[in-house]
Amino acid sequence: MKEKGAKDSGRCFLRLNNDMDAISKIHEFEKFGSILGLERMTSLMHELGDPQDELKCIHVAGTNGKGSVCKYIYEILEAQGYRTGLYTSPFLEVFNERIELDHSFISDEDLQVYTDRVLEKVKVLTDRGEDSPTEFEVITAVAFLYFKEKNADYVVLEVGLGGIGDSTNVIHEPLASVITSISFDHTDRLGNTLKEIAGNKAGIIKDGCPAVTSAKAEDALEVFREKASECNAELYETAEITPEIVSESLSGTVFDVTLGARYYGLKISMLGEHQIENAVCALKTIEVLQDEREIEIGIDAIYEGLFRAKQIGRFEVMKEEPLVIIDGAHNPDGARTLREGYEKLLHGKKLLMLTGMLKDKDTEHIVGEFRKIADDFIATEPENPRKMSAAELAELIVKTGGKAEYYPDNSDALDAALDRAHEYDGIICAGSLYLIGKLRTLIRKRFDLL
Repeated sequence: MKEKGAKDSGRCFLRLNNDMDAISKIHEFEKFGSILGLERMTSLMHELGDPQDELKCIHVAGTNGKGSVCKYIYEILEAQGYRTGLYTSPFLEVFNERIELDHSFISDEDLQVYTDRVLEKVKVLTDRGEDSPTEFEVITAVAFLYFKEKNADYVVLEVGLGGIGDSTNVIHEPLASVITSISFDHTDRLGNTLKEIAGNKAGIIKDGCPAVTSAKAEDALEVFREKASECNAELYETAEITPEIVSESLSGTVFDVTLGARYYGLKISMLGEHQIENAVCALKTIEVLQDEREIEIGIDAIYEGLFRAKQIGRFEVMKEEPLVIIDGAHNPDGARTLREGYEKLLHGKKLLMLTGMLKDKDTEHIVGEFRKIADDFIATEPENPRKMSAAELAELIVKTGGKAEYYPDNSDALDAALDRAHEYDGIICAGSLYLIGKLRTLIRKRFDLL
């Protein structure tokens, strides 16, 4: 308890300047690409003394919703008074967001200390001819070491990509494995069918460890049931649970639900019907921790934690006048979810949409969903080599019958949107997470919300 108050792998011959900051050192490993598999991570963690084996982790995978489920669980454990760690990816505004403990992001000083310690062991590995870890493996190792040495009671651990070969999957005995919704994303890495994708994500289900899923697709559920049976793991499904919505508004949602117990008047601040599903999944996980792991979690902590949980960049109301909402709807499922949220909370409102995307996403599908929200668009582009140019995106929008201006520079695009705010009932900024993080910073500076 806390005190109250894909590129080819290769040998690594990096010559890191000792004067570089931690983030720059970590980014040097980007050249090794994103490679699934646990060989490098297992070797690195062994050199560090396997700190992950001393952590009590709740492991969360899924296509969409895993970040929100992590937040709900994290906030409930924090509200109970436990010293809780949270590991997520990617970050929106600052790199340090990825490692959080007791409501504080890892400090620059600690990030430097733990990065240097991890990189000392990386050098040991590469000096003896082993392959270099990837950037994600390095930062995951930093997180494990940090949480262990800071004496975290529990760690809520979000999978980066997939499940079975993700670097977070070096943990052997999670307190619970949680898998949220399953849909098509990263098909080049995870498979072309829901069964293949589900099979990859099912890799986080471990022998004798309870599992919870909010997935709805029967193809995915069959895979999870089979994997749980093989692992002698109890599987809890929440898709058929039907909460009763009491009220919905831009300030939050109130609902009743029956799980192991009956809960009345639960309120969540995160918006959209999908967030109710995420909250129910998290709540079931909490019940599993109480019943099967005998972790003390009171009813007050549940209510407080659910309400306190916020996922920045997910249907987030940044400003009420003028109304400015941001959402990291970066794939078709996320775009559909945003459209459903619009239909629930903003139907009939005339909106201007500011958007930018990566070209390797299903941009036609995403734009199709966005066109059900708005007719008028301002296109811009993320700061990422995989970006779709603002001009290309504007052309795609126009082809669907929409109207679009384009500004490659994000600040110029936001200025253009705000200059026209008086013509609309609100502005929605949506698309790539790389873009949403930048826009969130710009909006906070523009309206003095820092």
